[in-house]
Amino acid sequence: MCKSNSPVNLPVISTINNDGNNIDSNTVLLLYEDMLLGRYFEDMCAQMYYRGKMFGFVHLYNGQEAVSSGVIKLLNSGDYVCSTYRDHVHALSKGVHPKHLMAELFGKETGCSKGRGGSMHIFSAQHNFLGGFAFIGEGIPVAVGAAFQSMYKQQVLNQGGSLNVTVCFFGDGTTNNGQFFECLNMSVLWKLPVIFVVENNQWAIGMAHHRSTSLPEIHKKAQVFGLPGIEVDGMDVLAVRSVATSAIDRARSGHGPTLIEALTYRFRGHSLADPDELRSRQEKNAWLARDPIKRMKKYITDHGLISLQSLEVLESQTKNVINDAVNFALSSPEPSLHDLKRYLFVED
Repeated sequence: MCKSNSPVNLPVISTINNDGNNIDSNTVLLLYEDMLLGRYFEDMCAQMYYRGKMFGFVHLYNGQEAVSSGVIKLLNSGDYVCSTYRDHVHALSKGVHPKHLMAELFGKETGCSKGRGGSMHIFSAQHNFLGGFAFIGEGIPVAVGAAFQSMYKQQVLNQGGSLNVTVCFFGDGTTNNGQFFECLNMSVLWKLPVIFVVENNQWAIGMAHHRSTSLPEIHKKAQVFGLPGIEVDGMDVLAVRSVATSAIDRARSGHGPTLIEALTYRFRGHSLADPDELRSRQEKNAWLARDPIKRMKKYITDHGLISLQSLEVLESQTKNVINDAVNFALSSPEPSLHDLKRYLFVED
């Protein structure tokens, strides 16, 4: 995420979140701003897609912002994140600048992957963002590998410092795949510093979650392998942050992995090519009423942390960041034909 453009210097006000933990106003503002950035970015992606500026499949994250912000904004710069094909907002939360992300989606040379990755393959070595993956489950072994190298550096190579944590995001449909079970087993066996975050948005493309698995409560699958399995309201960023704090502390201290099931919902279709006709209007409206950004705004105003005027200024500034990202992407050069085969192999 780009540097905060917060309109005021806030006094550090301590309040109590839903789990009874203290949280200061600066942290609340950071979370709200990050969720706004993600929502506005994805809304702009929809506009640009329908204007023919993006191609292929584009999967948006609207509605799930509390999961990304609640987990990733707790991580250090040296920690790792593995994503899915719904990866834009994860990258923003990890620190990838919106203009470099937008340029990547436009296929431009200034993109974070030089325009070679596109929507489903966002990658940034600078930010330890290990990529989006087009096929479900692909990122889980990569995340386990990243967690293993962190432990190997400390225990075998005797490199000092605390363990770097790896967070792996994936959807409910992925938890019926073999990689999920194999990697949970390995991560517990070696006590790897990895956190598995299931973004259970209730639908695997067009298949309702409860129709596709014999055990709809995904967090209970952790019991088989002996790691903590926790269910959390994925529409409440403070609840997600509270659960993630404990999981990150556990991983960094060498006590092993945690499985977090965040119950959330995607407000748009599976992709921008999906007419979204399978979900009932009643179901959509029930989840829209729990919009994580509106809930956070209500929390802020109810506790008197930030004035409505200041929030409106922040919202306007965040929209300007997204508009600047679009202008940057539009004005950026296309990759050169001379570089068509570049980046396929390791260069000297």
